[in-house]
Amino acid sequence: MCGITGFVNFNNNIGKEENILKNMTNTLAYRGPNAEGYFVSNNVMLGHRRLVVVDPEGGKQPMKKTVNNKEYIIVYNGELYNTEDLRRELLEDGFRFESYSDTEVLLTSYIKWGYDCVSKLNGIFAFAIYDKKDNRVFLARDAMGVKPLFYTIKNGNFIFGSEIKSLLEHPQVDAEIDKDGLTELFALGPAVSPGSGLYKNIKEVHPAHYVVITKENIQEKEYWKLIAKDFTESEDDAVEHVRELLTDAIKRQLVGDVPLCTFLSGGLDSSAISAIAAEEYKKKNKQLTTYCIDYKDNEKYFESSFYQPSSDKYWARKMSKFLNTDHRDVVLDQKDLVDYLKEATIGRDMPGMADVDSSLYLFCKEVKKDFVVALSGECADELFGGYPWFTNEELINAKTFPWSRFINDRKDILNPSLKGLKIEDFANEKYNQTLKSVPHLYGESKTEYRMRELFALNLKWFMVNLLNRKDRMSMANSLEVRVPFADIRLVEYAFNIPTDIKLLNGREKGLLRKSLEGLLPEEIIYRKKSPFPKTHNPIYTDMVCGVMNGILQDSNSPILSIIDEKKVKEIVDSRGKAYKTPWFGQLMTGPQLIAYLIQINTWLEEYKVKLV
Repeated sequence: MCGITGFVNFNNNIGKEENILKNMTNTLAYRGPNAEGYFVSNNVMLGHRRLVVVDPEGGKQPMKKTVNNKEYIIVYNGELYNTEDLRRELLEDGFRFESYSDTEVLLTSYIKWGYDCVSKLNGIFAFAIYDKKDNRVFLARDAMGVKPLFYTIKNGNFIFGSEIKSLLEHPQVDAEIDKDGLTELFALGPAVSPGSGLYKNIKEVHPAHYVVITKENIQEKEYWKLIAKDFTESEDDAVEHVRELLTDAIKRQLVGDVPLCTFLSGGLDSSAISAIAAEEYKKKNKQLTTYCIDYKDNEKYFESSFYQPSSDKYWARKMSKFLNTDHRDVVLDQKDLVDYLKEATIGRDMPGMADVDSSLYLFCKEVKKDFVVALSGECADELFGGYPWFTNEELINAKTFPWSRFINDRKDILNPSLKGLKIEDFANEKYNQTLKSVPHLYGESKTEYRMRELFALNLKWFMVNLLNRKDRMSMANSLEVRVPFADIRLVEYAFNIPTDIKLLNGREKGLLRKSLEGLLPEEIIYRKKSPFPKTHNPIYTDMVCGVMNGILQDSNSPILSIIDEKKVKEIVDSRGKAYKTPWFGQLMTGPQLIAYLIQINTWLEEYKVKLV
């Protein structure tokens, strides 16, 4: 994986601004610690930082290729999983290759198919191609939004990058947030609207979109979307089909010239990935390494809940023994969780999921000591119905995002001067806007209609937020984390599976469980779903309360102009118990809300964000 950045201006000469380009590119050094490269011209500037995964010599970027006297230049962040399929097709068409990297295959695909190349890609990507002859720049982002791509337009400059920090390094871009941004922060945070960069005038290329920049205009277009189709297969067919698609997706993602491992929680999703990967390694007389996250003294303080029924450590070790993997527990300290809230905020360029982010940051930091690539189980819950809001009637029928239901409670902690922010209206607007775009079949039952809405909402919102978290926390540590369940073929297929088959036997992820019979132990297959683990140690709560008290007592703390100090003090004094509802998802309860507020203050302070 890598980091890309650059700026384009077809109406003015920007060729002397190479130092700006280098400064922007250097902000992404951790995304690509192995190499850097630049393309400089009068109208197009491209920067690249590289994390070497495939073809160390042949995959250098920016990469140039000339065909029929036309020159094309690419900077690319991602991984193609159908590289060899595309290469064979392009070779048959007479194209030739100088490397075995997927970068050259991607660039050649554009040369052959133009804008339509994105529809032929199976992978995760964000890239920019300068088509020199036709004098245009083509940018694209993968369908699921696994890889990030932000942009802004300032004084005729189209400025883009893998992360917002690279844009902010351009002297014409300021870190600003207006009332619309604050509304979004408190209505939806830590999620952001598709296409939003939260900062004023900074946008994100939507998943499954491309952007074309020419002298005349800038156009963004959707190239893929969910389609509702009649499901004609039997239950047995679906079981076999899911297993085939998942197995193929995992095998395709085991490619690389660097060490690879898997994350293993002992849950269904990570166990499936680890089992298939371990079998492939066994064929090559190699042993797979697996990693599990845990927290100091967590077993002592763990309390089962509706959202988190069991801890992972026991199950991960059981699964590792079954697969004969080299298993390693990463045990995190509560002090580090708090200390690294800052690094997690900088990784996202905005407030994130509190210690849910900092824990993943620290986990990836440890994994990176021995590995460059890891596989993880994100996206299975969104595809196959793993969350409580797919099976709990109250959550199913919530008239808003089921992971963020208590908007009025959020409003209570706003500064009195901001009580007028229409955060309920904003959340409702985004929710209803998304529902209008959901495809349906004629004659769908009321139940099926609603479930299709829920799956679409999860794919477009909840999943993208978790993918953002995964990308930023892993790449901040120069670790590439792949997500086989985000394979576009699996997404397209799963979206159209009827609910009674998808939730087979009335169980969350029932179909996925059935498809893995014979591959995993029965007790793993039918273990109750448990989310990403969090700390239950009261020391963590004590520490975040201490930090937040320090912020409240410092009159220079920038967050004080945003929050109701009295209300937040009540929450802190109660050790989070005065805020009774989850702030977001399943894990962000009282202590995590306090940590989230710490992140907001850190963000405002570190980025010198102006409230405009």
